[in-house]
Amino acid sequence: MSLPHSPWTEAGGDFAIGLRPIPASAWLEGGEADPAQRKDPLIAAHPDIVWGETEGSRPGQAEALAFIDQVRGPLSDEAGLPPLMAAARRVPDDLCLMELRDGVWRLSALCLCAPSFFTARDALGLSLAELHAPVDGFAPRFGGRLERIFRGLRPGLILERRNWTVLNSEALYTPDSAPIRAQISQIDPKDAGQALYVRVERQTLRRLPETGGALFTIRIWRAPLETVAEDPLRLAAFAKAWRGATPEFRNYKGFASYDTLVTTFLRAREESYSVNEV
Repeated sequence: MSLPHSPWTEAGGDFAIGLRPIPASAWLEGGEADPAQRKDPLIAAHPDIVWGETEGSRPGQAEALAFIDQVRGPLSDEAGLPPLMAAARRVPDDLCLMELRDGVWRLSALCLCAPSFFTARDALGLSLAELHAPVDGFAPRFGGRLERIFRGLRPGLILERRNWTVLNSEALYTPDSAPIRAQISQIDPKDAGQALYVRVERQTLRRLPETGGALFTIRIWRAPLETVAEDPLRLAAFAKAWRGATPEFRNYKGFASYDTLVTTFLRAREESYSVNEV
């Protein structure tokens, strides 16, 4: 298992919107043969955690499905499913539909089978500001800019950004942090490279020109922290980002709980890789 992205080399240990345009050919990364095999049991067992839709969102959902059909080809065995759920079963990404309601961008439908400590039940219907409220310092730094990005997003433009964190879990389905972080104290620091995972989010945003909404995708990649050490430059950038992370970033990501483990991991590899503290 390896990570195709290293977002800590870009913004380091701080929040950044970091949206960049990508070609349509790079929109979805693939890499999972049958996403429905993973997602269907979650939808059946935890429907309110992984799925939600608001009244009036079906036209936007259908337009989102049409975009997925263009990439994956249409299927005929999904009759009766909400369109966004049908679309999400066909791609590794989680899908979120944002729509302008009474002048406010709100999350009107989502299929969330790889949640990073939030649920569809809690997020459905929230505005951009409300969705980002838990992020320390987000509103004064980025709130207005994010609203402008959504309002100015033109058809045909696809934007991409990446995010990262560290967890003691390889699971994709992580709606709740408590049971995961309760196990941190049981990890032997010498095993940190195998017990900790770097979790990378690759996100995209594109306009739905017919209905006026926006489709937001979230793809999760994760790999053991040990794999970062396979590349000296990647490891050096990670060490710099970890040590230089802002207090707000560290607090939101819960890095304090992992400090001893990550520090032990870095110190064990610094001599051979010349990763020096900055």
